[in-house]
Amino acid sequence: MQISMKSRLVAEFLGTLWLVFGGAGSAVLAAKVLSTDPTPVNMGIGFVGVALAFGLTVMTAAYAFGHLSGGHFNPAVTLGLAVAKRVEWAAVVPYIVAQVIGGIVGAGILYVIASGKDGFSASASGFASNGYGAHSPAGYSMLAALVVEIVLTCIFLFIILGSTDKRAPKGFAPIAIGLGLTLIHLISIPVTNTSVNPARSLATAVFTGGWALSQVWLFWVAPIIGAVIAGALYSTLTDEGIEPAVEAEARVRD
Repeated sequence: MQISMKSRLVAEFLGTLWLVFGGAGSAVLAAKVLSTDPTPVNMGIGFVGVALAFGLTVMTAAYAFGHLSGGHFNPAVTLGLAVAKRVEWAAVVPYIVAQVIGGIVGAGILYVIASGKDGFSASASGFASNGYGAHSPAGYSMLAALVVEIVLTCIFLFIILGSTDKRAPKGFAPIAIGLGLTLIHLISIPVTNTSVNPARSLATAVFTGGWALSQVWLFWVAPIIGAVIAGALYSTLTDEGIEPAVEAEARVRD
């Protein structure tokens, strides 16, 4: 059955909303939760929990919406898949627009909830935004941030392309992709707070403002470079030809 572009875009909007709300929400609301009765105890999920939350959001969103849109939820993924001839170029701009809007709406919902706590400030807390230098969680440089985002996005695209290949085992793609994103976060949260997704980075930066908006360029440029490299390499290695977009995208749910 042919899926309409409207349905595909709504799926990308909702999936990206869920990814940003669930992933960034775990960092903003649950990473550090203090119990003060009778003595202060950190009961938060920590960065390991945040990494798992991002992986779970993309896995569940892929199962929920992958049969409609292919389950990209990420402008870099969409571009990488287009380079690899997995999705038609005519869908790239509409997909990216839907993803960006979905991400911002997801971050907006999170902002409303987080603002319910006295003393909350998105600019002061960082609101799970991505950064380098003084705004890297562990003080990593711009070069380190650029390299880690390029390399990890490239690997992420290889995971996506390989697990959704028609020769791969069927039905496991969302699990592989979700676990891959979890591992990526475990590696790079200390470096950049982990992007590998321009829509995710822009969404939280909009509410943080200031430094986050001034640094968000890197979290568009680096993931796109990594994704395009992976798309080109995978297409060359496998000698894949263009196929109907919906057929190609539907593999994420098979």
